[in-house]
Amino acid sequence: MARSRAYHHGDLRRALLDAAVEAMTESGPAALSLRDLARRAGVSHAAPAHHFGDKAGLLTALAAQGFDRLTEALRGAGDDLVEVGVAYVGFAVRHRAHFEVMFRPDLYHADDAEVTAARARAGEVLRTGVARHTGRGPEVDSLAAWSIVHGFATLWLAGALPPRVGPDPEAAARTVISRLFA
Repeated sequence: MARSRAYHHGDLRRALLDAAVEAMTESGPAALSLRDLARRAGVSHAAPAHHFGDKAGLLTALAAQGFDRLTEALRGAGDDLVEVGVAYVGFAVRHRAHFEVMFRPDLYHADDAEVTAARARAGEVLRTGVARHTGRGPEVDSLAAWSIVHGFATLWLAGALPPRVGPDPEAAARTVISRLFA
């Protein structure tokens, strides 16, 4: 029965990851259950375990997908470090479920080869952009840049920034980041 349902979906793995994003958008990663994902995707309750093993396996796939999407967003911002930072914040806001998992290695298999490679690609884009901007060694400067944009994104998502920041996270991030990097 599960096989015919999986065929009906065409790409059950993607359908389950999409269902996970939907569920986490509603109630966060802690409330995620494989049984609920199966219900949302319209498949047997065993299907998610067949594809991912367990919840940590599913979140590992989601983290890898998130790091790959972050890499695309950062590359799409071009060479301007401020715009790379804005792209980071924009990614966090548009892909909140991914963002909330990616930086919580306690939720997934952080040593998984796919997620390790995806994380490294995203980090390399940031380090390269920082090195071009500062002309110095990228390690400490990229950690500083990442801390700033990640902190801003996290504060935005938590609703912890003052109202005067305004309703547009990317415009607000651009103002803050450009004070430090422009």
